[in-house]
Amino acid sequence: MSKLFEPYLMNVEEVITETVDTKTLKLGFADPEVAEKFTFRAGQFGEYSVYGKGEATFCIASSPTRSKGFIECSVKKFGRVTTELHELNVGDQMGFRGPYGNWFPLEDMFGHNLLFVAGGIGLAPVRSIIWNCLDMRDKFKKVTILYGARSVDDLVYKRELEEWGKMNDVELILTVDPGGETPEWKGHVGFVPTTLEKVAPAAEDCKVVTCGPPIMIKFTVLSLTKLGFADKDIITTLEMKMKCGLGKCGRCNIGHIYVCKDGPVFTYEQIKQFPQEF
Repeated sequence: MSKLFEPYLMNVEEVITETVDTKTLKLGFADPEVAEKFTFRAGQFGEYSVYGKGEATFCIASSPTRSKGFIECSVKKFGRVTTELHELNVGDQMGFRGPYGNWFPLEDMFGHNLLFVAGGIGLAPVRSIIWNCLDMRDKFKKVTILYGARSVDDLVYKRELEEWGKMNDVELILTVDPGGETPEWKGHVGFVPTTLEKVAPAAEDCKVVTCGPPIMIKFTVLSLTKLGFADKDIITTLEMKMKCGLGKCGRCNIGHIYVCKDGPVFTYEQIKQFPQEF
């Protein structure tokens, strides 16, 4: 269910401050009929708009199993539209177009070990599939979550990190960049790829979902292959390259691939076939 050009009218129902520059917005559909019928899959994205200011592209950060009648998006302030989104308060209205794109191959992950690797705000799309999987926990084997940020203050979804850390059937590994720790910090200190190689999760029978800054994804994939993970089992999302969401503006094309229409979710096996300049 999607509207290509006309956005749905959304009500801001909750604003959660994650970090000094990142907020999560809970958005309810103003139209009860849309709220009842709207569906999406973990990994899909949308266009979020502030009227008269423009729109920006983000994943849907909530899980399909936990967001009936609403969606969530997490916004890092770095430009004009994202700044306007940060100024919204509970009761304000905004627009949403979507869902667009493909999604994480949930059914292909059934019966396997799962490893989620995320950095910074890259936890947003991974959060969606994490909750999706945890809500059907009996369909998976071991679940490991490795998440890192520049500093303790830059960790997002702190309440959920605490919740995951208390689960007996989830292994949570947290890390911050060197210099980003505090005296009270009990997690790892090191970049995400470095920590990944240090903890060395087993590659056998394991599916990986990873997202973060492009440089983190690049070196995380290299670390995963060093650890023996198969290219087809490494899954990431390239949503940072997108703009219009419809394959019209050309910002996200890589050779003959349009990230917004052919992705944003790809396996590393697929990405290796992209043009070398990528």
